[in-house]
Amino acid sequence: MNFNTFSFRVRYGETDQMGVVYHGNYATYLEVGRVEWLRDLGVSYKQMEENGVMLPVIDLQLKYKKSAKYDDLITIKTILKKKPGVRIEFDYEIYNEKNELLVEASTTLVFMDKEKMRPVKCPDYILEKLDFRG
Repeated sequence: MNFNTFSFRVRYGETDQMGVVYHGNYATYLEVGRVEWLRDLGVSYKQMEENGVMLPVIDLQLKYKKSAKYDDLITIKTILKKKPGVRIEFDYEIYNEKNELLVEASTTLVFMDKEKMRPVKCPDYILEKLDFRG
């Protein structure tokens, strides 16, 4: 499973006075996409951290196409770009309920040993669940 989708409604507190999603909230939406991607893979982000591995973001790119608005049902498609090593890279597409593309994005994160604060390779329990046969 190299991609997943997750849908939710835009909450009032995520918007400005015009009812448009504040641009900074999209980084949080991408995090929701990643956490749900891991959950669908059978990996709990919480358990990963309890096992001593963190995933800080080291690069974030966003391209805004159209605004999401209050109470829109939006869907985040989270796509794993390639087999992870020390880094894991995702592409994202965010759509509204009319299937209009709102945002294209990408992130790069690094697997990090929580105690040593040093990069480590992707845990085997994640690699074993991924399909990279091409």
